[in-house]
Amino acid sequence: MSINPSEITPEHIFLQRRKFMKQLGLGLGGLGYLTYASNAAAQLIKLPAIIESKEKSSEKISAYEDIISYNNYYEFGTGKSDPAKYAQQLNTQGWQIKIEGEVKQTITLDMDDILKLAPLEERIYRLRCVEGWSMVIPWAGIPLSSLLKKAGLTSNAKFVQFTSLHRPSEMLGQNSNVLDWPYTEGLRIDEAMHPLTLLGLGIYGKPLTNQNGAPVRLVVPWKYGFKSIKAIVNIKLTEKMPISTWMQANGREYGFYANVNPEVDHPRWSQATERRLGDGLFSKRRKTEMFNGYADQVASLYQGMDLRKYY
Repeated sequence: MSINPSEITPEHIFLQRRKFMKQLGLGLGGLGYLTYASNAAAQLIKLPAIIESKEKSSEKISAYEDIISYNNYYEFGTGKSDPAKYAQQLNTQGWQIKIEGEVKQTITLDMDDILKLAPLEERIYRLRCVEGWSMVIPWAGIPLSSLLKKAGLTSNAKFVQFTSLHRPSEMLGQNSNVLDWPYTEGLRIDEAMHPLTLLGLGIYGKPLTNQNGAPVRLVVPWKYGFKSIKAIVNIKLTEKMPISTWMQANGREYGFYANVNPEVDHPRWSQATERRLGDGLFSKRRKTEMFNGYADQVASLYQGMDLRKYY
């Protein structure tokens, strides 16, 4: 099977990125210092004690350096290395999330409020990109359900719409028309309330870096990565299914559900196999697992549905 060009970082770009990091004198620890030093002015949240994951992953954890330097985050550019280069100018001080719509009370929470909702847990989740890449990340977060319960749901709450920050002065990619800003995503209410659905606040025991969605993002491990929206500022409960950014941009390629499914190809390439970030360009590809390996936990949500139609 041939490898689609969109799945591969050209070697010269890969080497340039490594050279760029080395010129800055940054190893793994150095990258962390760069991120947190540049965010110091923004007074990032400090994570409380994290409850260690009870379920130990048998898979190798992806390298921290790869996770913070190879990102899809069009708000900072379409290149995989753009977010690491340009996201540091984002000021996350005073961050708030508004929860509204089909709720018993409209509320606005700051990061301290959110951290008080539930104990911070470590979750070692796979993440699978629609382009064919996968990774294994130790996340830190709280169940999304704890946030939604805080506002209270009405009987009309069938879906959840998420909206990212819109600040073109700092998120320079928003000055382009590559997507219709601000970025939005959506889940069905039972997906949002599922125990696996995480409101992500950290990675590798540290606060999220800007390029990974700081200070708060969604993590839905059985769906393709674009569903895990970053830099959330608004959550709206709705009766009707929301139209997400990628659905609006190209609904034929990016459906509402976006469940990882090796039997449903992207119109331009197969989804039957994947490449694990860090394995190398010429390593053997892995078979993609149904629901990204979480079928036992989530398959019942879609019982009786035609997953080719509702992709």
